[in-house]
Amino acid sequence: MKKISVLLVDDHTVVRQGFRSLLSAEPDIEVVGEAENGRQAVQLTRQLSPDIVVMDIAMPQLNGLEATRQIVDAGLRRRC
Repeated sequence: MKKISVLLVDDHTVVRQGFRSLLSAEPDIEVVGEAENGRQAVQLTRQLSPDIVVMDIAMPQLNGLEATRQIVDAGLRRRC
């Protein structure tokens, strides 16, 4: 069975670590990457094509809402 790939996006390292710890305990989930701002999120989504992006809304450089809009507009989201 294919694991669900997840990209974690938050500007706080401790929050990303917490999510990674929780999600890594699930046998059918794999955290494939982490980003600390919206720009990195868009770039890593292009590179990694994760099934799910867990996105913080308030971040420096590019907030989560705008990053999500760019991901959707670029057709980088998957349909399951």
